[in-house]
This record gives sequence, C-alpha cells and structure tokens, in this order.
Amino acid sequence: MSTPAKRPAALLRFPPAPGISIIPDRATLPWLLAAVAAAALIARAPVLWAALAATGLAVAVVTLVRPWMGLVLLALVTPFAAVRPVSLAGVSVDASDLLLALIVAAWLGQGVVRRRITLPAAPLTWPLVGFLVVASWSLLAAVSLREALPELVKWLQVLLLYWCVAALLPPQRVGWLLAALVAAGVGQALIGLYQFFTQAGPEGFILFGRFMRAYGTYRQPNPYAGYLGLVAPLALSLSLLAWSPEGRMLRWRRLLRFALPAATAVIAAGLLVSWSRGAWLAFVAATTAVAVVYLRRASPAVLFVGGVAVLALLAAISVNSLPPWLVQRFSDLGSFFGMVDVRRVEVNDANFAVVERVAHWLAAAGMWADHLWLGVGLGNYAVAYSAYALPRWQDPLGHAHNVYLNFGAETGLLGLMAYLVLWTAAVVQALKAALGRRSLLMAVGAGALGALVHATVHNLFDNLWVQHIALQLGFLLGLIAVLTAEREHDNPHV
Repeated sequence: MSTPAKRPAALLRFPPAPGISIIPDRATLPWLLAAVAAAALIARAPVLWAALAATGLAVAVVTLVRPWMGLVLLALVTPFAAVRPVSLAGVSVDASDLLLALIVAAWLGQGVVRRRITLPAAPLTWPLVGFLVVASWSLLAAVSLREALPELVKWLQVLLLYWCVAALLPPQRVGWLLAALVAAGVGQALIGLYQFFTQAGPEGFILFGRFMRAYGTYRQPNPYAGYLGLVAPLALSLSLLAWSPEGRMLRWRRLLRFALPAATAVIAAGLLVSWSRGAWLAFVAATTAVAVVYLRRASPAVLFVGGVAVLALLAAISVNSLPPWLVQRFSDLGSFFGMVDVRRVEVNDANFAVVERVAHWLAAAGMWADHLWLGVGLGNYAVAYSAYALPRWQDPLGHAHNVYLNFGAETGLLGLMAYLVLWTAAVVQALKAALGRRSLLMAVGAGALGALVHATVHNLFDNLWVQHIALQLGFLLGLIAVLTAEREHDNPHV
C-alpha cells in the first residue's frame, strides 16, 4: 500500500480566522490612529506641502518595507539633496540625511524582528571604524565641536551606508542600484551642460571671456566635476562589459550596449565643461585604469588600435596641435609643482587659482607642523586658518584644497595614516574585484577602481569630500561586498 505524498511545508502558517472584525486590536490601533492623523494633517495642508508630505510618507513606507528600494532612491537623490537643506533642532539636514536614516532604521528594524542584529561580513569595516576612531581623537584638540561633529558624521554615514548596501541589497537587485548611480550622474551632467550652453551661472565662472564653467547643483565647478569623476568610470566599465563577450548574459543587453555608452558620453561631456583641470587629469588616470583592466583580455587588434591612439595623442602634444583653449587652460599648471612665491607673485586672472591653492597648502602645512599628531581637530581647518593665513589670502574657503594636507592639518599624522590605510584597503578590494573572473563583479570592481584613482589624483588639488560626495564610496564599495559574497554561488555572471 503506497503512502500518500507529503504536502510541502508552508512558508507562513496562519491560524484559521473565525470571522472578520471591524474593531482593530491593540497592536493595530496605534498605527491606525497614526495613519488617520497623518491623513488629516495632509488634507489640511496647502497643496504643495500636502504633495510633499504624501511623497515623503510613500518613500518612508517603501523604504521600511523594501530597504533596497530606499538605497536606489538614495543613489538618485544624493547629488541633488544639498540644494534644499532644512533645519531640524538647529542642525542642517537634507533629503539624503533623512533617507539614509530611514534605511538604517529599516536595517535595525529587521534585526529587532529577528532578535539579532549582525554586522555584514564586509572587508572594509575595520579600516573604516579605525579611521573614525582616530578622527575622533582629534576632537580633543578641536576648538569648535560645532564644526567637527558634522565632519565626523559624514564619515559615519559612509560606514553606515557601506553596511546597509552589504546587508540589504539582494544580489539580483544590484542592477537597479547601478542604474540609479549612472542615471543620477547623467542628470547632474545634463544640468551642467545646460549651464554651459546657456551661460547660466555667476560671472566669476566665465573663462576666456566666453566659456561658462558648469557647476550643476554643487555651487562650485570642482566638486561637481569630482562627483562626475566618480560616476564616469563606473559608466565606462559597464559600457565595456555590455560590448564584451563576458556581457552576453546581461539582461537587456541590446539596450544597454547603446544606453550605457551614451550615458558615459554625457557624463564625460559634463565633466569637460566644468573646466576643472584637476578633474581632467584625474579622469584621464581613471579612464586608463579602467582600460587596463579590460585590455588585459583584449585581442591584439584592440591593443594595436589603443596603442595607435596613444601615439597620436603624444604626437599632437609634441607638435603643439592641441586646441588653443586646452593649451591655455594648462599653461600655468606647472606653477603647482614649482610652488610659486605667494608673497611676491603678482596675482592675475590667469594664475589666481594656482596661487590661491598654494597659499592654502602652506597654511595647512603650518597647522600640521604645529599640531603634528592630532592636528587642529577634524573640521577645524577654517577655524584655525586665521592664525596661519598668508597676506592677501584671508578667506579660509573651508578646506586646504588638498585632502592629504587637509587631513594632516585637521587630524595630524595619526589621522592621515588612518585615512591612507582606509584608502589602500579600498583600492585593494576594488583591484581584487576588477581582476576576478566573474563578469559583473569585474565590471563593478573596475568602475570602483577608476573612481578611487580619480579621487586619488583630484584630491591632490581639491577636497572632494563635500556635499555627500563621499557617499559614492559607500555605494561602490558596498556593491563590491555584495557581489563578492556571491562568488561561491552557482551563477558566475551576476
């Protein structure tokens, strides 16, 4: 006699309901009352505020229910959030801050429900924590905690976002986050191109009497270019993947083979019209890093074409056949390395940017020399600047126009070493991913490596870690953590 087959176990079991009750129980009643109160407030508010409140409520619900969607929304919002900050209890916050707080709350809420909150096995956790601890020590020397705490929170947000991406993003949803990062870069680049072609911007941003420097929503060309410089290598790497044999398993490959190169071109054009020389140099270095990753697998014909292109560029430089505007833009760049005498040089429109940066470098070096180990305190460069300012350069500008000198001045030798350890660990993780065999992990790793190379070079002339740009590190490195954790699964392409 055959035994009847066992029924599969249900994923969820519910007790039989004796009937339907219209009276909410004690657990449901508070949420119902909160929903009614929110609906009443929204109904009585002006139309614009009601629409904003309804949108915010919808975003909050989606983020708490599906946290990975919150990560996608955060990637889209981050480059534009600083345009409209609000003040909460005297603290300036924006949409990125609030959305990230919601995502963290969703992550912790999941842990509470499971009665266990565990940190993801993310390899950069200890370098990030170590940097935060050392940076916190510098607060002992800080004159203004009001200036120091926002800087500390900035890097704490990077750590939290890194954890949330690693813990909340399902591997099958990685494409959504990648699309959001590239789409946000395209949107920012389009704003910059509009500013360039319509001459929409401050008069001080006009170069050579006719070219407007694009600045997007970042208020300054250099951070705008820095943000695009972190997105462009990722877009380029994904474009190369879509056209490579390894990309044959990508969904929507035919669309991606044209959409991704177009997005890369728009982002690169937006970076070009920023007229940021540091960003241009960094973009060349980042593009080279991405190209090297892919060229190691390229056919001899592709290598030959690439070599010819490089030789043609070198020939153009040697015979001075580059565009005049490009030559003029780089004509005074040698002054960076010659360290002009800031006290004696005659300042004009052509050399102002160079001389200004050198003046701030010297001020930062003076701070660091006087506060070797702990610096003047994280975020306190502008506070201490007046004591080290050179004649004619009294405006502190907020940072030293060089991340390495800035960390040395603010957090001392210990803080700079902790930052370099973190940065080296990030480069190693990106390089390991870029040299892997799995196609999407390799592409994301190459894009992240290009972004890190860009930041390494560009930060020699500026400080890119403003206006939430540092969150891009959390996204890119978190994506590597997600894809690396899947390397032992049965699909080698995702």
